[in-house]
Amino acid sequence: MPIKIPVALPAADVLRTEGVMLVSEDEATRQDIRPLRIALVNLMPNKIRTETQIARLIGATPLQIELTLVKMETHTPRNAPAAHMLSFYENWSDIRDQKFDGIIVTGAPIELLPFEEVGYWSELSAMFDWTTTNVHSLLSICWGAQAALKHFHNVPKHALDHKAFGVFRHKNLDPASPYLRGFSDDFSIPVSRWTETRKPDLPADADMRVLMESDETGICLLAEPPARRVYMFNHIEYDSTSLQEEYRRDVEKGVAINFPQNYFPNDDPARAPENRWRSHAHLFFSNWINDVYQTTPFDLSEIGQ
Repeated sequence: MPIKIPVALPAADVLRTEGVMLVSEDEATRQDIRPLRIALVNLMPNKIRTETQIARLIGATPLQIELTLVKMETHTPRNAPAAHMLSFYENWSDIRDQKFDGIIVTGAPIELLPFEEVGYWSELSAMFDWTTTNVHSLLSICWGAQAALKHFHNVPKHALDHKAFGVFRHKNLDPASPYLRGFSDDFSIPVSRWTETRKPDLPADADMRVLMESDETGICLLAEPPARRVYMFNHIEYDSTSLQEEYRRDVEKGVAINFPQNYFPNDDPARAPENRWRSHAHLFFSNWINDVYQTTPFDLSEIGQ
């Protein structure tokens, strides 16, 4: 089944060329099934690229997906065209009476800023509370995952001596988890963050499970089954060139950034990076969507009850 997104969304042309099936409003209605309603709270600076990355992954599943793009009212993006935000994004206040099968909260390049100093922290906190009654499953990524842990369990983030940056090997700690079905024992995932979450800070009474971990960069994936929350601390959704673009951007700005490890062939930045995580990215998102599909109520009004 295809994904339903606005026809004029820039991601649509990219996804069509990649063979991802898209569906119009009329076609979706004719299929006479209830699509999964997924909201994307996009906090990344490059909105269009992140929209495409996420839509590509959830659109590759065998279910019909209806994607709603959500923005913070208390924050005006500096790098996204105002017309794009106005045309394709909903204010959270305009959809807070609706219910969703799943919601994805992305990362944001503000890791070293205290949570309480983030301009939209109050609004995001209210949104997190709203997910407990109006959303079946929450998937948060990188800073979004740290923010969710801070809000729900007051778990701190810790600054690193240097940025965890590159593609690192990770271990599958729970092959029986519904989110890791089909995963190999050892796999690579892109990492790009200045902070980390530590195991000793996780509340013992919250029934949290560490599912993925790296010897070099720590916790990668954390599940909280009773609350149907999934915390992904790394960027499994990244394109092949995302780390390359981040590296060049920081070098041009004069930021003291270390070379992305295990990324360029033979550590040669003149060579095109090789994507070693794409299949696991598709598998992870497919597993999350499948778990949502298997457990969410058919009647949307029953979500949160």
